[in-house]
Formats: sequence, structure tokens, C-alpha cells
Amino acid sequence: MTDARKLHDESIIIDGLQTCQWGRPIFEEMRAGGLTAVNVSSLLWENFREGIAYVSEWKRYLRENSDLIRPVRTVDDIHAAKKEGRTGIIIGWQNTSPLEDKLDYVEIFKDLGVGIMQLTYNTQNYSGAGYLEEVDSGLTGFGKEVLAEMNRVGVLCDLSHVGDKTTADVIAHSKAPVCISHILPRALKDVKRNKPDELFVACAEKGGIIGVSLFAPGLAAGNDATVEDYLDAMAYVIDLVGEDHVGIGTDFSLDRPRPGPWLLWANRDKGTARKLTEFGSVKINKPKGIERMTEMPNLTARMLARGWSETLVRKLLGQNWLRVLDAAWRPAT
Repeated sequence: MTDARKLHDESIIIDGLQTCQWGRPIFEEMRAGGLTAVNVSSLLWENFREGIAYVSEWKRYLRENSDLIRPVRTVDDIHAAKKEGRTGIIIGWQNTSPLEDKLDYVEIFKDLGVGIMQLTYNTQNYSGAGYLEEVDSGLTGFGKEVLAEMNRVGVLCDLSHVGDKTTADVIAHSKAPVCISHILPRALKDVKRNKPDELFVACAEKGGIIGVSLFAPGLAAGNDATVEDYLDAMAYVIDLVGEDHVGIGTDFSLDRPRPGPWLLWANRDKGTARKLTEFGSVKINKPKGIERMTEMPNLTARMLARGWSETLVRKLLGQNWLRVLDAAWRPAT
């Protein structure tokens, strides 16, 4: 029988998205959980100036915590993080709002280290519709140009909070693989935040990846979910799209009070307008058995306990993310 802890320690482990209360305690927890790289994607509604501030904030975190974390711009950086015993930080966004209406800003932010951009967050922006917009009219003309520019300079496009029609349009138009970094299947729980099978299949057919989320409102068992319910959702997506197109996207928002200023702000359209859901204030548990990053080794152990092969487990933990990042970060011609 494979030693679960040994496999966990040897594997490259990539978390497709977190929005935690950043600081040294979280970075220490990343190391304790064995995370090799994390998409740190808590930018939601910010404008250009605030987007620059987010980059600056991460420059400071990286400088002051260089014993624990390191910047990631390439897949080689992720391999280096593994060798160094540090966690690689991929600066990501959950909205393209910092681009405002300036196409040139895509390349500027790529140069500053932003490697993943979710096209929209929950509602409409210049590029398309989020999943909570009243009418999802799809990818806009400007959005097609933004996507083409992301492909050109090597930014991975994320579609997690994006509306179904806009998601389908992006997958159809993108020259590079895309990701749905933190999501669950609507087939197992029919809520709007989850996505339908056909979008998972389309994403995979273009070489992309589906990061399975721990978000309890999207799991069939809700707040009573366990790590086994999470793996049931992962197994469903694997059966649907194949083992090469599935990974982890925890959506950890650890140490952010609920309700609290950040989550209440996150839950309003553009941060200040209508309340979009109750998620900013209601109790939401992470599945029992994987409630903190320190329990990530338990996830590996439970995968193996299901009879999943060592090869499959390594793919799910990080190898699939490595492949997609490597493809998406190569500028398209």
C-alpha cells in the first residue's frame, strides 16, 4: 500500500484559488499543509489604482516572508518552490476590473506578475457577465479583445464566477486552455453558483482544468459535508471529463470573519451596491476532514483510501495544474 504521507510530501500540490486573510500565519499554514503553489486571488472589485496596490501588497509579503513563500511567474518557479521547501505565490484576480477599459493594462499587469485573471466576478463588467447578472448576454466585443490579449501575453483566464453563456463564449474563443479554478457540478446540487456538465466538458476539450471547490453551499450535503462528499464531487467530474482535467481549488477564505467587512464588501455588487447573496453573513463550514490547510495530507490519504492510483492522485494534487499553467503562460502567436 502506498504511504499517503510520503506521497503527499513528494507531490507537487497546487491550490487553484484561495482568498484568505493574508499574513504570516496563513503562509505558515501553507507550508504545514505541504502546498507547493497557491493562486492568491482575493482581488474582487478593485480599479486600476487598487489593482496596483494589490501587487504592491504582495511584493511586501514576499519580501518579508521570503523564508516561507516565493513569487511564481513560470512553471519552473513552481518546481523551484518545491525544491526550496517554500510555497509559490501566483498573483491572481477574481475580476478584470483593474483593467478598467484599457486593453493595454493586460500586458502591464502580466509584467507585474499577475498570472491568472477571472474574467468577471458575479456581475457584469466591460468583458462579460458574472453568474449573478440578471441577463447574461455573453462575451462582449471588448471582452474578446481582452481574452485575445490574455492569450497573447500568457495570462490564464479563469471562469469560476462567470455566467454560463459568457463562460461558453470564452471557451469557444480562447486560443489557450482556460480554467474553472474553484467550482462544483450543478448535476450534484442545482444551484446557480455551480456549473453544468457541458461547460466542464467544453473546458476539458480545449485542454483546460476544473478545480473542485470546498464551498459547502455547492456540495450536496451543504454544511454537513465531509471530505468524502468533496471527493464524491471530484469523482463525478473525473468520470465526466477524464483524470487529466481535474484539480484542487479549495476557495479557502481562512481567518476572514463571517460576517465581517471583507466578506460583506465581497458580497455586494461592485462592493457597494445591491447585496448579491447571503454568503457574506451566513454560517458556511468547510467539509469536515479538510477544514484547514493543515489537513491537506488527509485529502491525499482519503484519495488513496478510495483505491485511486498514485498516478491519479499526483495528477489531482498538482500535475494537471502544472500542465495547464505551462500551456496558458506561453504567449500565443
